[in-house]
Amino acid sequence: MEYEDEEIEAARVLFQRQATFVMGAAKIDQLPEPNLPEIAFAGRSNVGKSSLINGLVGMHKLARASNEPGRTREVNFFDLDGQLRLVDLPGYGWAKASKTTVKKFQDLGRDYLRGRVTLKRVYLLIDSRHGLKSVDTEALDALDLAAVSYQIVLTKADKLKKGEGEAVREKTLKAIAKRPAAFPDVALTSAEKGDGMPELRAEIMRTTGTAP
Repeated sequence: MEYEDEEIEAARVLFQRQATFVMGAAKIDQLPEPNLPEIAFAGRSNVGKSSLINGLVGMHKLARASNEPGRTREVNFFDLDGQLRLVDLPGYGWAKASKTTVKKFQDLGRDYLRGRVTLKRVYLLIDSRHGLKSVDTEALDALDLAAVSYQIVLTKADKLKKGEGEAVREKTLKAIAKRPAAFPDVALTSAEKGDGMPELRAEIMRTTGTAP
């Protein structure tokens, strides 16, 4: 996607506004009122969701990263100065959680996706070093079934060799080409180095219709 310099700058200003943790919902009836546009982040456990959220808002500890995969078992809401909400969905692909526990917070995520009228888009994070895996296909199927617009965001691009990032991006684009709810662009990002983050901010601003 192409973005004008003015749009990149406006998005930078928007995401510099105060970001705060609102709440973590363990049940669907605990969700906050749907009175702001929301964008949600999903992905395998340990894909870098917390790092990406923190990188977008320029804070180190807004979203808590954990050394133990699968710790995010609630739908976590972050408020960007009353303009929009960033939503961290429970991760998937855990090795240590029981099947009952996994199903409980996967169902919570699905209930949120199906019924949230203010949800503008889901950003599905994929580790650029590994690309789409079979466990990701299940998530893609669920998003298509829920008819929720989603965009693939490749993370940890700084770990790749020169040229590998664009190759995995093109491969991912081809893989989602015929999926009905997939946004026809794939973002290549590095939360650590900041690569792709200005464009992702601009895309979120454009998608939610917000302004600084």
